Amino acid sequence: MALLLTTTSQASELTFKFKSPAFSGEGFSSHALTIDNQEQTRRQKLADEKKTELAKAAADAKNTNLARFINNLESRVYATISQKIAEELFKSGSSNSGGSFDVAGNNVNWSSVGNEITLRITDAAGAVTEIVVPTGSLAW
Repeated sequence: MALLLTTTSQASELTFKFKSPAFSGEGFSSHALTIDNQEQTRRQKLADEKKTELAKAAADAKNTNLARFINNLESRVYATISQKIAEELFKSGSSNSGGSFDVAGNNVNWSSVGNEITLRITDAAGAVTEIVVPTGSLAW
């Protein structure tokens, strides 16, 4: 009866494994890549935040009353210069071949040859800037 009541028991060897791949080595490469990706994402986020703050500071600096005043003044100066040139070009009885005027210590010479208007701007130091404007089908 003792032989009939005995059963076969089976057992396996007990092994201990670390759950963290940093200790066990299994899956360590994917673990390291995950950590690297998290670090890189965080660095990128900090860089983006810094870039956003700099852009906001630059926009705020351009939006001051002084900056708007200077921008408006520059626009009016350029408009006045272009108006003077247009008046000289299109006034009746003029040869429309050229002319000059001074603006804030800068000499502006202009000439009209063929289908081009050439502006030659000379500053007080003698530096010259030349701008060529094609007139296309403008009629004098």
